[in-house]
Formats: sequence, C-alpha cells, structure tokens
Amino acid sequence: MDTATAELDPFVHPALFYRGDHEYLQATLPFIRGGLAAGEPVAVAVPERNLRLLRTWLGPLASSVCFLDMTREGRNPGRIIPAVLRAFADPHEGRRVRIVGEPVWPGRSTTEYPACLQHEALVNLAFPGRAVTIMCPYDVEALEPTVVRDAETTHPVLLDGSGLRVSDAYAPERAIRDANRVLPDPRRAEVLSFGGGELARAREFAVGHAARAGLRGERLDDLRLIAGELVANSLDHGGGRGVLRVWTEGGQVVLDVRDAGHITDPLAGRGPVDPGRRRACGLLVTNLLSDLVRVHTGEGGTTVRVYFTV
Repeated sequence: MDTATAELDPFVHPALFYRGDHEYLQATLPFIRGGLAAGEPVAVAVPERNLRLLRTWLGPLASSVCFLDMTREGRNPGRIIPAVLRAFADPHEGRRVRIVGEPVWPGRSTTEYPACLQHEALVNLAFPGRAVTIMCPYDVEALEPTVVRDAETTHPVLLDGSGLRVSDAYAPERAIRDANRVLPDPRRAEVLSFGGGELARAREFAVGHAARAGLRGERLDDLRLIAGELVANSLDHGGGRGVLRVWTEGGQVVLDVRDAGHITDPLAGRGPVDPGRRRACGLLVTNLLSDLVRVHTGEGGTTVRVYFTV
C-alpha cells in the first residue's frame, strides 16, 4: 500500500470497507504488524469494541501499539486531526508512521455526520508530503450506503475484500463544500447581540444559561472559555459584533456565535497555529474542548456551533 503511491506522495490515506470481524482483521492486522516489523510507530484509534478485538489478536505485539478509544478521543471529529493524528505523528517527524483511524461508526448522529465527512476530507490537506499512512475502516454492513459513497470521495485509495484500487470518485474539495452546510435555527434559544466592550457580559450570559441547564464543574469552565474565545474572535475578526445564542437540545447545551467574518482556511482550528493569530487559537481550543463543533462559513458570515453533553 505504501510503495504503490510513495513515488507520488509519501502520504497514503486508504479507506477500508469491511464486512464483519474477519475482513476487519484480515486488513488491519497485517497493516499493524507490517509497521511494527519495519520499526514504524503505530497507533490504533478505533471504537472500544474494535480496540478489544485488535488487542486480543495482536497478543504480545499489542504492547508496542498506541491504542486510543475513538469514541472518546474523537467524539468531536474536529478534534481528531490535532489531538489524535497530529499528536501521534508530529513527534515522529522524519519517520513513517501508521495509524488505523475509525472516525465513523454506527451510532454517529445525523448532527455529527457532516463534521465526520469534513474531517475525512481535511485529512488529505493536513498531511500531504509527509510519510504517514492512515487507514480508515468503514463497516459497510452497518453504515448507510451514502456514508460509504462519501468515503469514496474523501479517500484516494480503497481497500475491500477484492483488493486495493484507486477511487474514481475521489474529490475532497467537493466533500469539504458539501460539509459546509447551513446550520438549522434552534426552535427556541436565548439570544444576545454583542459589540465592542461586551466580552465579559457575553461570556457570563452563556455560562448562566448553561448552568441553569445542568452543566457543571469542569465542563462549565470549558464552556466559559470557549464562549469567550468565540466572542473575542467576532470582536477582533468578525466585524466587531455578533450574535450569541444558547439553548438545550437532546440532553446537550448548545451555543453558537454568528458574525460577519469568513473563515478561508479550511484547516483553521486543526493544527499548529501562530500564537499571534487569535482566531486560529480560539478555534483550536473550541475543537479540543467541545463534544461537537459545527461550522458554516461563507462570504455572508460565519456561525460556529458547539455542543456540550449535560
């Protein structure tokens, strides 16, 4: 898999379409063992059930693999590139690394899925030119057919029971545009329009409503920080004003900030940033601490929406 494309780009990003445990193991075990045999760092970030499966079949080799539960570490798809993939790959720069990353699993909600699609497309922009192979398994028996078709647009190489092939549908830029969906308005929300000098007021407005909805402790502190970062972004880069909304939905506190800015860097908030670029830092903090982040941006303005499970 690596040598087939290394002459074009050392970065390799295959989707694995599997049916059942046998096909899953038939592809992932040789991939992991091959990396270990070659002296390459290997990470496995998949749902807990598949973690247990791989640990069992790897036996003593499992101690040489970095295992991460993707349902925790990647619950917010916007967190996966900075906190899972880059967090593992960057310390090994100059060496090829192998990662099994499963960001889409049965049970992902329709609200989460566009962020998953966006993530998979953005992986192709985050690692070109680097000696990194990221295999992304997809359970084709349990996932919707549209999800599998989307995977063909976000992965240049496809692997299934019949072998390895190039994806004729590969079009990550189109997938990024498709994931940039207008976010539906809430049925009911507390709304605050803010301008210059009102950062503290806006932050406490969000915290007060979140606390009344049941958010507590460290998670409430995280929301306070994120609300402050997003409002500051609007004041500094979004036209100097914006609208903050807070509401509850399906056992979650949801907060969004709308302003007149336009995010033109699709990887904003997903990688190393210049500390002087406050907007990028704020988005990174938002991705790292939230349970889900959805963004819609364009020339008409930007909405950043974050979710916290109560």
